[in-house]
Amino acid sequence: ELKNQKDQRTAFKSTRTRLHRLTGAFLATKLDYAKWLGSFESMPDKRSEEFLEARKAMMKLHASTHERLPFLERFFQSCLASVAPIASLLDLACGLNPLALPWMPLADHCEYHACDVVEPLTVFLQNFFTLTAQPGSVFTCNLLESIPQQPVQIAFLLKLLPILDQVDPNASSRLLEQVQADHLLVSYPSKSLSGRSKGMKQTYAEHLERVTAGKGFQIRSFDFPNETAYLLSR
Repeated sequence: ELKNQKDQRTAFKSTRTRLHRLTGAFLATKLDYAKWLGSFESMPDKRSEEFLEARKAMMKLHASTHERLPFLERFFQSCLASVAPIASLLDLACGLNPLALPWMPLADHCEYHACDVVEPLTVFLQNFFTLTAQPGSVFTCNLLESIPQQPVQIAFLLKLLPILDQVDPNASSRLLEQVQADHLLVSYPSKSLSGRSKGMKQTYAEHLERVTAGKGFQIRSFDFPNETAYLLSR
């Protein structure tokens, strides 16, 4: 039994290491969170154009949000129009996406919950939420080990499923079943980080069809220059 427990701990550690390595490919190396937080703190008006531009500047340091910047507002307004305004949201493997909050069709006092496997990132976002008086929470989580259970109107799974499936082929299906959300916004890259498409759109469309089979979702799709999004409704 002790050997089994040791093997399980080793497996969990290996899983976390692989997940960190995969998500790390999206983040700029040596991101100075303290410097960025200090910059945000120095701006007296948290609703100013200067503050919004600073949000965008930091979002460039994560590949996923950087790629979405040219169509940032259109992405969220188009995908969420049928379910807006959003009263509660769970952003899974969030990266720097919470910085895009002003471009989302959220209700006043929307509760925004966000989690990521990178702890320095979640600590920064906790401080950023405090600075901007944003209701909600930010916490560190490994979605391969545990899935947050707070009920929300919508959950974001942006470019997440392909990463999880590289570590555990059953992770996507399990996550879609267990997350407590009325709607899920799922997206896939349609081009690689190097800008090549390589038939990715068709591959991921087939992946979504496979992992949603038999789950009773109503599905709407949205196409953007380098990303395809799907709104899944129960």
